[in-house]
Amino acid sequence: MSLFRIALRNLWFRKLPSFLTMLSMALGVALVVLVLTISGMIERTFKQSDNVGYNLIIGSKGSSIQLTFNTVMFLSEPVENIPYWYYMEFIPGADGRAKEYQRVGGKLGEPDRKGKYASLTSDGFAIPMCMGDYVGPFRCIGTTPQYFELLRYGEKDSAYEFSEGRNFVDYSDENGYYEAVIGSQVASVMKLKVGDQIYASHGKEGGEEHDDGFRIVGILKPTGTPNDRGAFVNMEGFYLLQGHIAPDRDPITGIEVKGSAVAPERDSKLSRVRLPIEKREVTAVLVKGSGMSAIGLEDQVKKSSFATAVSPVREITGLLEQFVTPVTLGLFILTSLVCVVSAIGIMVSIYNSMSERKRDIAVMRALGASRDHVLQIILIESTMIAVGGGLVGWLCGHLAGPMSNIWTEKTTGTTIGFFTSASSQELWLVPGMVLIGILAGVVPAISAYRTSVVKSL
Repeated sequence: MSLFRIALRNLWFRKLPSFLTMLSMALGVALVVLVLTISGMIERTFKQSDNVGYNLIIGSKGSSIQLTFNTVMFLSEPVENIPYWYYMEFIPGADGRAKEYQRVGGKLGEPDRKGKYASLTSDGFAIPMCMGDYVGPFRCIGTTPQYFELLRYGEKDSAYEFSEGRNFVDYSDENGYYEAVIGSQVASVMKLKVGDQIYASHGKEGGEEHDDGFRIVGILKPTGTPNDRGAFVNMEGFYLLQGHIAPDRDPITGIEVKGSAVAPERDSKLSRVRLPIEKREVTAVLVKGSGMSAIGLEDQVKKSSFATAVSPVREITGLLEQFVTPVTLGLFILTSLVCVVSAIGIMVSIYNSMSERKRDIAVMRALGASRDHVLQIILIESTMIAVGGGLVGWLCGHLAGPMSNIWTEKTTGTTIGFFTSASSQELWLVPGMVLIGILAGVVPAISAYRTSVVKSL
């Protein structure tokens, strides 16, 4: 009979202790795999979010990380708004500014003047965003059609595609300014389809809904980014909603002038009346600086008394290095200690069984087994417990990812596949489990090696 079969029969004879010891090892390895899975998912989500096609976010002065989280990941609340005319400073050329003034009937500034920061942007890449409302539990974002035309996502710079419908337009004869595009998670959770209408609630989730709804004209394909959880509406329609008009303020006190926040009259939703420039504000502007000019652009914007510029890549990378990575490392060390404790459990379990097995060992020796054979049998037993428990734990750890998608998809927009989170660190698990099994069996094996045949019989 082979040594392996003898070790297997010994484990079967002690089924309950062997099972419990293997279970403890499985739990330890499952925890390690889960930590690697979660850290991999977080890192992947952040990396997908920082590769967005722009390198600066222009917004109101305040917390840079809050501005980044609110604009890129839709996880925080808007800080404050900045004037619409300031966004126009990033529009390239005098012609571009003149067309924008003509489009919305603006009367401020000098439309024939070139945008102050236009020369520092890459091909006029400047996309405004208006935020603050919700569609059900999801963020409502007012923006322009260029949001899905210019932005990219993922490590491969993928363009946004639609599973159904199309991108919204500035104005359509069918829906006026009230068209919307929704992310895949919004469509799935709220059971929406192209042609349905969505109504934004004012200011917060569950707030009072606006009277005017937006017609869904497109549903995005899943991207694994926060945009899967966004409801994007035409910014022109967003401005015309009740309560979205910037009031006039006293230039000295800053107090709102009563009666100034009144929406322009319109005959119907198909009216072409737009909100004037002086009544507009934006939450943020997504800007792509031209080469090294992005650094100069950031410095110039920060000199403003009301606006700031932040680099989303720098903010997200800093958050990973300063918070996420150290926490992940701490959890990894903690779960690894659980595996060490499980290995000690293997050693204690086998060692305690030595007193009961002395007679069996002595019989084996009397039948011709050498001390080395006895030593090898004990080491094989401990290795089988460690490797068996480790493989079960690895399987359970990876199964927990897909099983958690019912929650992670709704909260983060990220799905976890069975092998999605596999990392190079897991390559050390199998040899690590073998090593732990051998080390755990050393002490019991030595005890078996020293067993006296005469005394035991």
